[in-house]
Amino acid sequence: MRSHPPACAHHLRKLSLIDGSDAWTARRRDELVGSLKGKPGLRRYLRRTASGLLRIDHAAIAAEAHLDGKWLLRTSDPTLTAEDLALAYKQLIAVERGWRDMKSSLGLRPVYHYREDRIRAHIQLCWLALLLIRVVENTTSDTWRNTRHELDRMHLVTLATADGRVAQRSATTPGQKAILTALNLPEPPRFLEFNTAGQG
Repeated sequence: MRSHPPACAHHLRKLSLIDGSDAWTARRRDELVGSLKGKPGLRRYLRRTASGLLRIDHAAIAAEAHLDGKWLLRTSDPTLTAEDLALAYKQLIAVERGWRDMKSSLGLRPVYHYREDRIRAHIQLCWLALLLIRVVENTTSDTWRNTRHELDRMHLVTLATADGRVAQRSATTPGQKAILTALNLPEPPRFLEFNTAGQG
């Protein structure tokens, strides 16, 4: 399975790091080439002349450009059509994205269970949390990251004086109002606590 993103312009910009390298020492050029061993996407577009100078391999870029936008998917199930195989691959991407969201957006941490009912409950809670993320994204037509960032701006401030204490929520922003409206949720109460000095 291999996917080829558009190569030419992107990689040419990346390889601008060899500009002026003709004036470098041979050791410095070697160090640059060595640093690209972990970046095969760049390394394969770089060539060295007989004298050791660094050049962009335009032939390699041109050859790669023929594969731009094309997939090569291999399967052991000959009964799958090309459409079914492409759909399965896209579903795999969705599953992998779900795991990333659970580990990043939800901050899922390792929890060690030994009883089967607790393991099942933990998995179900994770699944429900991920489902809620997807509902929010589909309903608001925005990413969970953007939605959460906007809602995180809503704060509850507690003010305490000798005359009493009040807990007041910050004013709803237009972005927060749009999210709550899309999700068909009421705005949280503006005041959650209001006690005068004489009240317990």
